[in-house]
Amino acid sequence: MNEKKAKLLPVQFYIVAGFIWLKLLLLRGLFFDRIAWEWIAADLAPVLLIMGILTVILPRRMKTGAYWIFNTILSLLLFAASVYFNHFGSVPTYLAFYELNQVFQVKESVESTIQAIDYLFFADLVVMMLYALIRRWQRGPVNPVRSYTAGRATRAQLIVILVAILGGASLSAYSVHAARSITNELVQAESAGFLNYEVVAAIKAQEDNGLIGTGDIKETIAKVEQLEAGYPYSDQPAGTMPEYFGSQKGKNVIVIQMEAFQNFPLHQSLDGQELTPVLNSLAGEGFYFPHVYQQIGPGNTSDAEFMSNTSIYPIGTLAMSTGFGDRELPSLPRLLRDKGYEAYTFHVNKVGFWNRNELYPALGFNGYYDKGSFKNDHFNAFGASDEQLYITAVEKLAELKQKGTPFYAQLVTASSHHPFKIPDNYKRITLPDNLQDTMLGDYLTAINYTDYAVGTLIDGLKQQGLWDNTVLVLYGDHFGLQPQDVPPEQVEEALGTPYDSRISRFNIPLIVHVPGMTQGQTVERTGGQLDILPTVANLLGVSLKDEGFTAFGHDLLNIGRNVVGMRYYLPTGSFFNDEIMFVPGKGFADGTAVSLDTLQPVADFSPYEDDYNYILQLMGLSDEYVKLLPQR
Repeated sequence: MNEKKAKLLPVQFYIVAGFIWLKLLLLRGLFFDRIAWEWIAADLAPVLLIMGILTVILPRRMKTGAYWIFNTILSLLLFAASVYFNHFGSVPTYLAFYELNQVFQVKESVESTIQAIDYLFFADLVVMMLYALIRRWQRGPVNPVRSYTAGRATRAQLIVILVAILGGASLSAYSVHAARSITNELVQAESAGFLNYEVVAAIKAQEDNGLIGTGDIKETIAKVEQLEAGYPYSDQPAGTMPEYFGSQKGKNVIVIQMEAFQNFPLHQSLDGQELTPVLNSLAGEGFYFPHVYQQIGPGNTSDAEFMSNTSIYPIGTLAMSTGFGDRELPSLPRLLRDKGYEAYTFHVNKVGFWNRNELYPALGFNGYYDKGSFKNDHFNAFGASDEQLYITAVEKLAELKQKGTPFYAQLVTASSHHPFKIPDNYKRITLPDNLQDTMLGDYLTAINYTDYAVGTLIDGLKQQGLWDNTVLVLYGDHFGLQPQDVPPEQVEEALGTPYDSRISRFNIPLIVHVPGMTQGQTVERTGGQLDILPTVANLLGVSLKDEGFTAFGHDLLNIGRNVVGMRYYLPTGSFFNDEIMFVPGKGFADGTAVSLDTLQPVADFSPYEDDYNYILQLMGLSDEYVKLLPQR
């Protein structure tokens, strides 16, 4: 036997394991802006475990190739995870792969999210390929498999394999066990390590019994009612008629969900140019809610559609359209259809995007109009502009008016979609030099166009005699600006308004314009997207209690206080109440709080622990409830 030849454990075992560990450390730095050295062994443990198992089960000639294949696959996953985190601000779990088919639909947006540093995950693969090519050119054909796999294992090598498997398994098991008690997903991922975190997610999914619940939905509803009865939403005596109840009974309803629309541009000007003149006017004539926050999950825009129509929390691990498109969802369309309405939704993209072809029937819409229903003016990657969206919508809604049928219409805009590049001939404001070719400049230009297009809708409704009989609801689906692309200081310098990278980013506008109301009312109550349905239902005279409808949001016109949960772009247990935004650490005590008014940290947030415990229970019951809903 040639002693110069490597034994059972090829040298590539050490090389590949080292490279992968460095990549996991890089991922830590990208995710958490630091490398907590007390937790880095948790990254290496599953790598040693997997590679140790490969060493034992594979024939000698296959080991080296298997190590590099494992390295390549993991590099692709880490690259995808980094890009995902750049875009969503959350550590992805394996469940995110359910939505891979969406990537090509938003290719332009995804490509703009990739950072140069993300390509470092492939650096070792490129270097080793070049090294192999140079060696082959210099020395001629070699047989690396034979060179690195012949011979017997030494005792030291056997110890290395034993440590890799047993040590890796033990440390991984410990890391998984320790992380499971942590509510905050970011802290979970940091303490467990990326690969172990996937195991934590898998265990949680198994415990949740997939997407099918077990139990009696009536018992769950009773628990929801009991929990909410203990939270003082309103000081009004029981049985009191809610304010504005039925004031818009029988009116048509149009809900405009505005893509990536944050609240901060409202009532702001740029070099004397009003950014949102149409929305400002609507806010001045109707109900304006300046303290409403996004609550979406992985489904982003489709989750916003889900929430505004159901008042149910997204589960936070999977798009609701994907996980619950097969259900019969209690919804505003269904409530209104029972009152003689017809319900339709309009979106310029293909209906298969985010599984909307299943979501819309689940929500009870009579039908939908998607990409083929609009004249494609090639506005952006989705196709037609907001103006074309509104032209078609007004045309179809006018037909319902002719039939004497009241309607509920949902219009989902796309012209202000990331990366906010709109054609030059649609731009309506002139950017100052310091905002030219910047993400903020592009965003403000797109928002301004979105606002302008709403004005064309209003004109169309007036021309068709629909305006005076229609409640118009407008809200943002989610944030547009990422802090790594647009630092708060840039917004503050450009518009002279305070901006926080979380509070201001998650703050979306909500405006409800009702016929006959000329003097607007600003409602300072904190709210979320779950509160849209109860608020609209109240105006239309639909009593959710009488209808036996379980809503996890509340009528913002008739509560004296509020708390809304969030658990995707912020970790589970985060909430907004009327005073603060709270984000947990491992739990409540090591969390952080920021004042909604001053945007400054709040040192003593102990008075809000009840809100934290309450919102965790409420979201848990929401998950339990939606999983028990019947399948269609």
